[in-house]
Amino acid sequence: MSDGDGWQPDVLGEGFEQLTLPLGADEEGDVVATLVRHRPNAASRFRWPWQSERGAASGTDVLYVHGWSDYFFNPELAEFWSGAGARFFALDLRKYGRSLRPGQTPGFITDLAAYDDDLEAALAAMGHGTDAAASARPLILLGHSTGGLTLSLWAARRPGRAAALVLNSPWLEFQLSRAGREAITPMIAWGARLNPMGPMPNVDLGFYTRTVAKELDGEWEYDHAWRPDRGFTTHPAWLTAILAGHATVAAGIDVGAPVLTLLSARSTIQAKWDEAMLTTDIVLVVDDIADRTLRLGPEVTVARIDGAMHDVFLSREPARASAYASITHWLEGYAPRR
Repeated sequence: MSDGDGWQPDVLGEGFEQLTLPLGADEEGDVVATLVRHRPNAASRFRWPWQSERGAASGTDVLYVHGWSDYFFNPELAEFWSGAGARFFALDLRKYGRSLRPGQTPGFITDLAAYDDDLEAALAAMGHGTDAAASARPLILLGHSTGGLTLSLWAARRPGRAAALVLNSPWLEFQLSRAGREAITPMIAWGARLNPMGPMPNVDLGFYTRTVAKELDGEWEYDHAWRPDRGFTTHPAWLTAILAGHATVAAGIDVGAPVLTLLSARSTIQAKWDEAMLTTDIVLVVDDIADRTLRLGPEVTVARIDGAMHDVFLSREPARASAYASITHWLEGYAPRR
C-alpha cells in the first residue's frame, strides 16, 4: 500500500519503497525516473565490525546513481549507508530498470545533461530542491561507472549543491585512452549524424555477468531483463554523448566538493575468460581512471581496493569490506555534519 504521497513498495522488498518521477514525453512515449528509498528497521541495521556507533555519515542524505546497462539492486549498499547514519536513496534513470517502459530504447540518451531533469526531480523529492531552505541536510552523491560520470558533470555545473562525491569506478575516460578517444570521436560523430540509432557491434562477451550473477560465479540476484547478460545495445548517438563527457573531464572540471574514488587495484581486459576477472576490473583501465579522477577538483582521494571488480560493491566480501572501510575513514575527515 502507498503511504499517501506516491511512495509504493519496491521490488527489493521490506525496507524499500519507490516513487515514480514523471519527466514528460519524448518520441518513444512517456518518460519517467524512479527514486528508491531505504527505510530500515532499526533493529536490523547493517554494521561492519569496525564501524563507529556514531555513524560517519550521520545527518546526511545519499543519492546513488547506477551505471550503464544497470539499475539499483544492492540492499547491502543501502544498509551500509543507513548504518552510517545517512538517509539512502537510489535513482533508476530514465529508460533503465524500474523506469524502462515498453517500446523504449534501453539507456538511450544523446546528451548526458538531459539527466539533469532526472536528478532534479529526485533531489526535489528528497528535500534537496533548488530552494536552499529545503536542503538543510548535506548531500552526498554516489555514482557507479556512467553514473559517476553523469554526477561529476552535474556537480560541476551546479557548484555548492553537493557536499561530497563518492565514485565507484567512474567511467571518466574511454578504454582506449585519450588518444584513442580523440581518434575515434570524429568517426562516431559521423555515424551519429548518419544513423544515430544504428546498433553498434556488441563487445560484451558476458564475462562481467559471470562475475556478478549468483547462478554463475558471482553472489548477486537481480532482474536479467533490466541488467542483460551482454548489456544493452549501444548506438552512435549515445556513444557521442559519452565521449563528450570524457572530453569535458579530461579538460578539467571542479565538482565543488571533496571526492573519494574507489577503484580496483588492477584491470583484466581481454577476450578470453580468466579467473583473475573475479578480482579485477574487466571493464575499465583503472590506471587511466585514477589519473582522470584528479581532474575533478582540488580535493580528490583515490582508494585502490585489492580484489575489487568493476562495481566495487559487488565484489567478494573481503574487497567490499575494504571499500566500506575506506568510505568510513574518508567520511571521518570529509563528511559534512548537519
